[in-house]
Amino acid sequence: MTKTPMARSLVRIASAAICTLALGATSAIAADAVKLRISTPAVESDWHAKMLTVFKDELAKTAPGEFDIEIHLNASLFKQGTEPAAMQRGNLDMAMISAQDIAKQIPQWSVFTAGYLIRDPEHQKKVFNSDIGRKFYQMVADDMNIEILDVGYLGTRELNLANDKKITTPADLDGVKLRMPGSDAWLFLGNALGADATPLAFGEVYTGLQTGTIDGQDNPLPTVKAVKFYEVTKQIVLTDHLVDAIFLSMAKSTYDDLTADQQKKVKEAAAVATAYNNKMRIEDEKSLIDFFKNEGLTVYAPDVAAFRNKVQNAYLESEFAKDWPEGIVEQINAVK
Repeated sequence: MTKTPMARSLVRIASAAICTLALGATSAIAADAVKLRISTPAVESDWHAKMLTVFKDELAKTAPGEFDIEIHLNASLFKQGTEPAAMQRGNLDMAMISAQDIAKQIPQWSVFTAGYLIRDPEHQKKVFNSDIGRKFYQMVADDMNIEILDVGYLGTRELNLANDKKITTPADLDGVKLRMPGSDAWLFLGNALGADATPLAFGEVYTGLQTGTIDGQDNPLPTVKAVKFYEVTKQIVLTDHLVDAIFLSMAKSTYDDLTADQQKKVKEAAAVATAYNNKMRIEDEKSLIDFFKNEGLTVYAPDVAAFRNKVQNAYLESEFAKDWPEGIVEQINAVK
């Protein structure tokens, strides 16, 4: 049947109204989406930067339209180490923070900055998924107003030096300016290894190695590759001195505003993201020794026992150990 002009006009009006309603509904959904800004010093090619995209994509699948996630890489939003304070002030929603960051405010956490304590990535995950981890996470929630969502393996830290001096024992690092992040916990570790720990922002390390401001740096091998430190260094010394962790975290003020279902989905997405990071990082580490050798670097293991003895004794005799909960080292060692 042929529609009259009046009928056609009514159809157009109805269609326009439907479109307006649909657009209004879409806008309302967008307006209601929880905005999460994430800051990290990581570069795009690093696994713990990529895991943030996994986190974002996972939430897009499990909670479509509920979150609006912005990922800011390369310390473009906040400098490394300033993220906890930014979350506490309400200026930042999420970040990946280190045990060293936390230990600045909660001295008990310095136990996780100690060299040669966590044995490997599997031990790390088991410790933080145990009652030990839950107890320490609660400290962060209570004392820092930050909710830790999950722990990710950052890698096993090795020494990466711009000179070609053979390093066998800690004594060989005497006078070596070793870049460390600028917290007391990090600097203590660098000095415990026998070096002259020198604070320097992560973004300045490449130039520092290039110009001689520093003689070396310590990081997991995937990070050395991701930011191309191998271009300005000559050797990697496999000290295995710290099985490092990164904690995917959210400002508690942001977390507490989420519904119970959203909190559950956020933690599930964090678990998926950290599992991805761990898998890829462990696989990457296995292949990187040959990569660095092919790039012309000397790669070798020193007398690890000598380093372990010196570092452990330094910690046990330090002010840090006085802050550790009684029996915590034995409890961590007992996790199998």
